[in-house]
Amino acid sequence: MCALTHNLTLEGTDVQFFCNSDDTVLRSALRAGIAFPYECNVGSCGNCKFQLIEGELGQNWPEAPGWTDKDRDRARFLGCQSVPLRDATIKVRTSVQYTPVHTPRRVSATLAERRDITHDICEFRFAIDAPMPFEPGQYALLTLPGVTGVRAYSMSNIADPASPSLHFQVRRVPGGKGSSVLFDAMQLGERIEIDGPYGHAWLRREVKRDIVCLAGGSGLAPMISIARGMAADPALCDVNLHFLYGGRSDKDLCGKDMLETLPGFGERIRYYAAVSAPEVYEGGQRGVAAIAVDHIGFVHELADVLLGERLRNMEIYFAGPSAMGTAVQQMLLARQVPFDRVHFDQFY
Repeated sequence: MCALTHNLTLEGTDVQFFCNSDDTVLRSALRAGIAFPYECNVGSCGNCKFQLIEGELGQNWPEAPGWTDKDRDRARFLGCQSVPLRDATIKVRTSVQYTPVHTPRRVSATLAERRDITHDICEFRFAIDAPMPFEPGQYALLTLPGVTGVRAYSMSNIADPASPSLHFQVRRVPGGKGSSVLFDAMQLGERIEIDGPYGHAWLRREVKRDIVCLAGGSGLAPMISIARGMAADPALCDVNLHFLYGGRSDKDLCGKDMLETLPGFGERIRYYAAVSAPEVYEGGQRGVAAIAVDHIGFVHELADVLLGERLRNMEIYFAGPSAMGTAVQQMLLARQVPFDRVHFDQFY
């Protein structure tokens, strides 16, 4: 069945864009270059809400946690879950900060390779049929077989037009439908659709301040991409990068081997590790970690101890579990780091 196309108008303007029945209001707007607010893109954060003035909408996920009963009563909808059923007029407060750096596109992708990183993180490499330009730190949406809706994962590589591919470092989540399909069901050579790029925590190439990357879990991927992007950019040859990774125990630590291949590692690129719950072996002694541990505690504590007041003069990127994100923000606030120097995406 062919997708139907509907015309959407932004209230009070002459701005119009088209949305297919197999797309969403948010993603269609971004494809048209409209600075539509969003963060997670998967129904959780609620930052892509808009008001329906006229028309009719369908919902991909009526139970999305970012959509409340109050929103329904006020005809407010999530852009990432709404699909027009006919032409419509909507009201949304656009902002220049949401203008797409690269126009999102949908491509066909083939699973070409997979590589274990830790006991519960694996890198999945997809060859794509057409180039998808993206900035280091951005993410894409994967349509996985047997999974309702899309799953958001950050790229760990940097864009290479000569060999279009997207690499994702995914953590196995107990009971997680998306990660279960990737880890247990998908076979090499299998094809899926990937939509992207999205996200706002991309490498600010125009800024020449030193960089701090804080990561935990599969938040490794966008931080590795940023490190690779910085190392490959001649304009950033004088910028230093501090890469901090936190895990629960020694066996969770990773990423150092990826940084060691970059020019400048050990000089302007440095890796630090923190563990919050070190493993205890027989005799009460910790095992020998494959990666040296710099701090017993959380990664935000390591950043605070290691960099302290210098954080105010750095460009900071972070990705990881939500509890980690909250702790990092609180630490940066206490250190009075300017908000415009802090970059993260809320789907983590």
